[in-house]
Amino acid sequence: MPVEVLPDAAALAARAAALFAAAAQEAAAARGRFAVALSGGETPSGLFRELARQTWVQKVPWRRAAVYWVDERCVPPDHPRSNYGLARSLLLRHLALSPGQVHRMRGEDPPAAAAAAYEEELRELAGRERPPQPRPVFDLVLLGLGGDGHTASLFPHSPALAERERLCLPVTAPDGEPRLTLTLPVLNAARRVWFLVSGAAKAGTVAEVLEGLRLPQALPAQAVSPATGELRWLLDAAAAAALRRPATGFGGGGPVVQ
Repeated sequence: MPVEVLPDAAALAARAAALFAAAAQEAAAARGRFAVALSGGETPSGLFRELARQTWVQKVPWRRAAVYWVDERCVPPDHPRSNYGLARSLLLRHLALSPGQVHRMRGEDPPAAAAAAYEEELRELAGRERPPQPRPVFDLVLLGLGGDGHTASLFPHSPALAERERLCLPVTAPDGEPRLTLTLPVLNAARRVWFLVSGAAKAGTVAEVLEGLRLPQALPAQAVSPATGELRWLLDAAAAAALRRPATGFGGGGPVVQ
């Protein structure tokens, strides 16, 4: 499992953008489309800003992209806490995407109905695989990491961690906020899953997830393990500071992979 450590959040965003462009190009060439699932949060925000730069816009085959979301808060799309709204303001509005290319979770609808509707969209995507699959096979899933070890909206000890049939679920965050989330079978079916983590506040959790005891019920990020795809962690130096293994980085040229 590659673990790359970059000097800071800006370097992390630049590295992630380069890898994103390469993954999109490979998917478009191999299968004629690039299906990506985005996350919200501060670290993806840096990537979105980077990808919105003309340099990267020209390198990503956005005309062949299908954009989905890993999770969403149950709020309208123009709400400040909307994951879709964040991606729209920082990235999507800079791209020439058709409405049919953007598949947002309808956070403004009743959670159960919104989850069921999104599951139908996901099953349509799965049906476009050759041969058709029981669940979508994303070319890339971007994930973050919460201070409690959660990822997507899969929280510690949540019943959603045991789900094996449903593709999208309504869940409740520890603070009582209703959310929608993809389930572990969807995340683990992807061709590529990347965790992007920055900041010293996440250092202890990063070390627990990567080097601690395997406790996926308590640390849901540990349950993300693609069956046949790539799992990659991209960290800035602050987020990697508590790892026991020697910190790696650009140092003498290029990121070192653990």
